[in-house]
Amino acid sequence: MATLVLTALGTAIGGPLGGAIGGLIGGSFDQAVLFKPKGREGRRLTDLQLQTSTYGAQIPKLFGRMRAAGSVIWATDLKEKRNKSGGGKGRPSVTSYSYSASFAVALSARKVRAVRRIWADGNLLRGAAGDFKTGLNAFRLHLGDEDQAADPLIASAMGVPLTPAHRGVAYAVFEDLQLADYGNRIPSLTFEVEADGGPVTIGAVASDVSGGLLYAAVAGSVDGFAAGGTDVSDAIAPLAEAWDLAFVADEDGLRLAGTSVVGPPSDIGAAVLCRRINGRAVDPVEQSSDGAETVPLSLSLRHYDPARDYQAGVQRVSRPGAGRVEQGMDLPVTMSGSAARQLAARRLGHGWAGRSTMTLRCGWDALRHQPGEIATVEGLPGLWRIEEREWEAMAVRLALRRVPGAGGILPQGASSGAIVRQSDAPHGPTTLMLVDLPPLRDAAAVAPLIVAAASGGEGWRNAALFAMSDTGEAVPVGYAAPRAVMGQADEALGEGSCTLIDAVNSLNVTLIADDMELDDADEAALAQGRNLCLVGRELLQFSRAVQTGAASYRLEGLRRGLCGTEWAVAAHVAGERFLLIEDDRLAEPYAGQGSSEIGGMLRLAAIGIGDAEPAEAMLTVSGEAVTPVSPVHLRAVPDGTGGWNVNWTRRSRNGWRWASGADVPLGEESERYELRVLSGGSLLRRVETLSPDWAYGAAAVAADGGGVVTIEVRQIGAFALGRPARIALTL
Repeated sequence: MATLVLTALGTAIGGPLGGAIGGLIGGSFDQAVLFKPKGREGRRLTDLQLQTSTYGAQIPKLFGRMRAAGSVIWATDLKEKRNKSGGGKGRPSVTSYSYSASFAVALSARKVRAVRRIWADGNLLRGAAGDFKTGLNAFRLHLGDEDQAADPLIASAMGVPLTPAHRGVAYAVFEDLQLADYGNRIPSLTFEVEADGGPVTIGAVASDVSGGLLYAAVAGSVDGFAAGGTDVSDAIAPLAEAWDLAFVADEDGLRLAGTSVVGPPSDIGAAVLCRRINGRAVDPVEQSSDGAETVPLSLSLRHYDPARDYQAGVQRVSRPGAGRVEQGMDLPVTMSGSAARQLAARRLGHGWAGRSTMTLRCGWDALRHQPGEIATVEGLPGLWRIEEREWEAMAVRLALRRVPGAGGILPQGASSGAIVRQSDAPHGPTTLMLVDLPPLRDAAAVAPLIVAAASGGEGWRNAALFAMSDTGEAVPVGYAAPRAVMGQADEALGEGSCTLIDAVNSLNVTLIADDMELDDADEAALAQGRNLCLVGRELLQFSRAVQTGAASYRLEGLRRGLCGTEWAVAAHVAGERFLLIEDDRLAEPYAGQGSSEIGGMLRLAAIGIGDAEPAEAMLTVSGEAVTPVSPVHLRAVPDGTGGWNVNWTRRSRNGWRWASGADVPLGEESERYELRVLSGGSLLRRVETLSPDWAYGAAAVAADGGGVVTIEVRQIGAFALGRPARIALTL
């Protein structure tokens, strides 16, 4: 950075001659007021990305739009919420715990306009629309006014007399933020702060951080900037270094000067040069140039890139020629990748041109040239910036450094790189399904399998579940599983084979959100349970999913009536619900509750962050998981004496895989069957048997009166009577 020479005080007192000694006075003013002795360095990019809660930690002044972590300035202990469920009919109770915390985070040491998005541990906590992705009771932003009142929550915890209002500091207060998503701890937060309504000029930044003592007559602005450090020099240094600015002083005070020429440059003619001083011959012009190795071969500029959600971006430029040194520059400024590349190229160009320096010894007329001026020197090419002006042995010494002229400009455009960006969509309302499923695992169930599936739009995350009693009491039963894929059937699915692949029918469904997807599955994947879905009351699988619209699919290659649901194949209607069965996306809210009795009515409510009213689902428990499936291969053979030998093959709800050469497991306490002989709707005969066969003797046939009858066979289970297999006989 260019050398600072203060002349304003001297000029004001003694004119141009007095200005020559003004540097001595200005130096004292500099050290005492603006640029105190060095301590902690100014902010770097990583300082704004890591949240702190350390006493004495500096709070930066934010300008424009930035993403900053801030500092935790107040917090409560974790608040524990205990929920006990279950414990009925010999089942153990389940106690779950959830935690929340209230805290305040300081963001900026100057007033801000708004806070938009907030990230927690890198995940989106608050969207651009102001919607939160995790539950909390309240969020308040104190803008940093000089007359702002104390936060009511902090005041209630600390007492009004002991609660600071933090005037002049912008801070955010979170009230009872739910911590389950963050390991039951306060997460590391970063905030998209809008401190100003748009880009901020470098002059405005300089004036603000110096309390009006410093101004900048330079072109240039920043979309966002974080100023910090032990003094004004630390705060301004990143901007001064990046834009190659010099600290100078004139009649108007202390200012920053750049290398951009506004109007024609000053001209230093040959007439002002001195060839003799005090009778001694001197060389009026001394030139020197450093070697190419003093200039970095390449320069990498790290900055905050709005195209990367204000995460750090890097732009690298190189110069031709020899060299080995590569330099990096941290710039806590918000700018696009293209602007950062242009700035890096400009800074590298300044370094290359600045190898050339020059010292001029002039007469008193040179006192009219101010440090920071861009000038031309008669007889010498290029543009030069005056870095120092000093009274020396009754002459004026000017130290100059060459600056780039009107050279080439890099082409516009630079890539910011790709990032994984979390979708910023509102949570939206919850869609809830309550389902009574048959057993899906290779083990016999001992209670109905009642599962809840909840979902919503692209931004939906979760919902709290409540079991509703007949009196309207809501009992917490935990939280929904992750977002389930669900929708409805566009039309009634036709009846098809349950023993062969149904290549005749296809199922058209519309999902509840455009970003939900259904995929194909090969035989190996199907064997592992992929693409299992519930349509109405039938479980089926599909091998092909053809997308027909934004959220619509045609499902083909159907495996029908799975897990004993063949009874529901002929019961489809248009508009019935569709649910993709995935274990990790299903919750069991009534597990251990003892309330899922067969024939009972269940009512469940779900409340998510985006729900103005709870979503509700009702279900009459049929106990599919504990109901034996119907026997198969039911047949009746005449016994030759006027009677019939009836036999069948049993099935088991304890596993659905083909056990080659072995009988399926029983899955019940004992093997028992109920047979009914029906004529029309009238019951003619009811018997029980302990084996999969029954002799319908001639005497019984004669007693039943002849004609056409229907024989129903059901397995008697430990918890319920199974679904029937039927055969018609003409007696």
